[in-house]
Amino acid sequence: MDKILEAVVMSSYPNNVKQGLVRRVIEAAKQPMDSEQCWSMLELSTKLYLTGDTKYKREIGKEVLEVYGHYHPEEFEEFFNVRFLLSLLQEGYGPLGKRSHYVLDYIQLGLQFVLESPSANSIFSLLRIEVLRKVCERPSPKQCAKISKLLNQHPQCIPTGKHQVLFCQQLIRCIGQFQCVSEGEEDIMEFLEQVNKVSGLLQRIWRAQTSAILPSLKELFTIISSTEEQEVPSNALASVVQFVPLELMDGVIRNLTNDDSITDVQMMTAIGRMIDWVSWPLGKNIDKWIIALLKGLAAVKKFSILIEVTLSKIEKVFSKLLYPIVREGALSVLQYMLLSFQHSHEAFHLLLPHIPRLVASLKKEDSNSATSSLEQLAELIHCMFFRFSGFPDLYEPVLEAVKALPIPNEDRIKHLLGQNAWTSQKNELACFYPRLASKSETGKIGLINLGNTCYMNSIIQSLFMASDFRHSVLNLTEGNSQPLMTKLQWLFAFLEHSQRPAISPESFLSASWPPWFTPGAQQDCSEYLKYLLDRLHEEEKTGKRIYQKLKESSLMSQAVEHHYLNKTLIEKMFGGKMMTKIRCLKCLNVSSREEAFTDLSLAFPPPDRHTRGSTSVLPVEEIGPQFIEPPENPSQLTGSPWIQRKAPVAGDPAVPPMPVETLGFQEPGEAADPLSGNAVGVDAAKDPLLAFGEEACAPKDSRSVPDLINYFLSPERLTAENKYHCEKCASLQDAEKVAELTEGPHYLILTLLRFSFNPRTMKRKKILDNVSIPVVLKLPVLVAPEKTEEVCWRGNDRAAPGSGFMSVVYDLCSVVVHSGISSESGHYYCYSRECTDTVPHGQPQDGAPKLASDKQLDFEIQWYLFNDTRVSFSSFESVSNVTSFFPKDTAYVLFYRQRPGRQSCPLHEALAEAGRLHGEPSLHKDLMEAISKDNILYLQEQEKEARNRAAYISALPKSPLWWRDFDRDKDDDSSSGGCSPAAGGGGSGSFHGLVF
Repeated sequence: MDKILEAVVMSSYPNNVKQGLVRRVIEAAKQPMDSEQCWSMLELSTKLYLTGDTKYKREIGKEVLEVYGHYHPEEFEEFFNVRFLLSLLQEGYGPLGKRSHYVLDYIQLGLQFVLESPSANSIFSLLRIEVLRKVCERPSPKQCAKISKLLNQHPQCIPTGKHQVLFCQQLIRCIGQFQCVSEGEEDIMEFLEQVNKVSGLLQRIWRAQTSAILPSLKELFTIISSTEEQEVPSNALASVVQFVPLELMDGVIRNLTNDDSITDVQMMTAIGRMIDWVSWPLGKNIDKWIIALLKGLAAVKKFSILIEVTLSKIEKVFSKLLYPIVREGALSVLQYMLLSFQHSHEAFHLLLPHIPRLVASLKKEDSNSATSSLEQLAELIHCMFFRFSGFPDLYEPVLEAVKALPIPNEDRIKHLLGQNAWTSQKNELACFYPRLASKSETGKIGLINLGNTCYMNSIIQSLFMASDFRHSVLNLTEGNSQPLMTKLQWLFAFLEHSQRPAISPESFLSASWPPWFTPGAQQDCSEYLKYLLDRLHEEEKTGKRIYQKLKESSLMSQAVEHHYLNKTLIEKMFGGKMMTKIRCLKCLNVSSREEAFTDLSLAFPPPDRHTRGSTSVLPVEEIGPQFIEPPENPSQLTGSPWIQRKAPVAGDPAVPPMPVETLGFQEPGEAADPLSGNAVGVDAAKDPLLAFGEEACAPKDSRSVPDLINYFLSPERLTAENKYHCEKCASLQDAEKVAELTEGPHYLILTLLRFSFNPRTMKRKKILDNVSIPVVLKLPVLVAPEKTEEVCWRGNDRAAPGSGFMSVVYDLCSVVVHSGISSESGHYYCYSRECTDTVPHGQPQDGAPKLASDKQLDFEIQWYLFNDTRVSFSSFESVSNVTSFFPKDTAYVLFYRQRPGRQSCPLHEALAEAGRLHGEPSLHKDLMEAISKDNILYLQEQEKEARNRAAYISALPKSPLWWRDFDRDKDDDSSSGGCSPAAGGGGSGSFHGLVF
């Protein structure tokens, strides 16, 4: 009968004809027959099943085997013996070079018919040994899946005891070598199914024998932590982790992170490869294990590992948000990586170029998964904005992308940041921040944040960029007996000449620290600035004089020289004077007091005092009866609608006050005379917003710096509880108080009083009103005849005979921005530029410096953004628009530099002369040596860091193709399919890129 069956199968008849003949043979096989005939049929069916070159032949072989196993069990058991199975497993079946791939399928098929036979135990014992041997030979995923299928169906064949642990470990090693060589979606789905069968076998073993779990996980960690040159372990290992019981997580992670035998490089390699597992589809709990290990490393303060791994892997994790199948796990890992990386903005900033594209892709997908992910991503982004404020130039495109998405409240943000931080002790991360490879392309140097010291860093950078002040400090002689000023000189010198990308101001911080400040807490930068200037002033004032340049100047008269030599450096640079006058409204007696100031604190006028569309907040009638005197030079007032006069005060000559003005753009070649008709039009003069073009426009009811100054200089009525005690009347009387500037400082510091105390809540709240900032400001200064030679004013802006107000022109040079809603929290950063008296480009051929007052308003001077360690190029557009984009980021302290006029004051002339004679300040020997030594030390540190980093980076698993996820989305917007960014169902190329 075997000959008949073989002839039929090998014939050229159609399959339907063959099927009829085969059916007859099979029916006949159900009848009793001799043993020899059974053996012949079993040998033939075995041959057909194992070596059949078509699926049809193998199906016939299978059918015949099943019939003989069922109807002739004794003969089948005799045929299916241990020796035969051992030969199949060790030697294979078929000709050399063409051994059958179906041996395991064959054994699984035959086992069902010998389970109750006397030889069953011998067969099981053989298979327990042979499957272990097979696994040690590292079979293909397909063969491993067949072993798993066999053992799942016949668990009696699973190795036991110590062999069982070894079997699990070797099976994990097999999975670690699995690779899918095809990019076809069907092949990939088959590969995933094979992996799931193998990992499913491990799950079955672990459920029955939990003692095998920990040795298996140890082997898994050994594989993924290996730093030897070899093929990268397969991401299929992710399928193993998903079956580890979560209740073992704490113990496993604790043992790993406290194992001293595991080196940092091994740990970093392992966690890096685990993070790659986020691309494994359908894996459960993988994100939980990754996050648990990251938290475990943070608990044992392995911050260097966390930093390296986060910076090398976060972009790859982010790219997986494009794929719905792995999005949930990838987003969980991304959230932890970003929310825990709080010591530096580096990780978040790596993602900035990719966020708008991802948001657009998720919006296009329009699925529940995409919508949920968008909301979580927006929350994450706003947390990062809150934690790392001060980068408006980088954040604007991202803010634009997420503007339509919900914004979390501050309590929610603080909660998320608080529960995910690596450590509550910020000083533990001080040595890891910043991780800057080279100096900023701007050539400027940043300042390291020493724990909420951004308030100091912003002030120091603003003072450093005040070039006249910086040069004066750097020119100080050695041994000047002014310890704080000497420390400032050293700090400025390092900011000027260091090769480091950022330096630590720790020494200066400890020396300039106000005693009432709480260490580690955010402070008010304005309060710090006042304290610092006062300390420096008092230090010099007590006789430790340092500034001798003006004394040597031959340009001064003896009287003027005496006047300026009696001033400290702080007075010369930042000191101004203000006259406060109080007039009794009954007897009209006026008392006055002149006071010095280093900054003007500008309060916000109440809403009812705000005048829309004007730079003056004071209606004429509030100043008093109005009268206008004809100007000495009628053309002087052309185009200026500002000039107002108030009624003369008894005993005081008529004084014409001049509201504050701003200057706009003008045509090249025209003199920047703000009071001439050619300088600026009437409308532009009224509204400083017009000076900056449409892009900088604020709402019509927004305030401006001139508004606040005019409010500051406006008369104040003293009535009711605030009545004034008039000495002449000898009683309390209604009075009027007015402040007038009598001497304009060289650097005008304006503090916008944004923090007000709320007695109801007992807290200080912040005024978030947007205030437009003019790049050029005209300030009215009251000048007495005997002091006119000491005042810097522009050529035509002279006082009429007698007393009068002069317009002093100021150029904006620094803006300190506060980001946040409270003075006790938030972040400070600053915009700065160097304002000088000379034009950097277009010098006259005779070499004489060209005064800024003679040139076009200099909007092209480069602006810089200083944000602790980071220094970047910026623009005035960014300065003026920052609050529009980021409502909590508001200008707080402004630095203006007085522009010299044609008849300049001695201070201007002395500074200009010193600059021409000496150029850049020359530092004393000790300071230059200290800088040189530190620069050499920095180069040595860089070389050492480069070597260490090379060792770290070479240990990291390679992920060379992560960016293709974004490139593919960018280049092929029409792509669709299951794993493409648009979601749905196909796309083999995208699927392969996802998994592998």
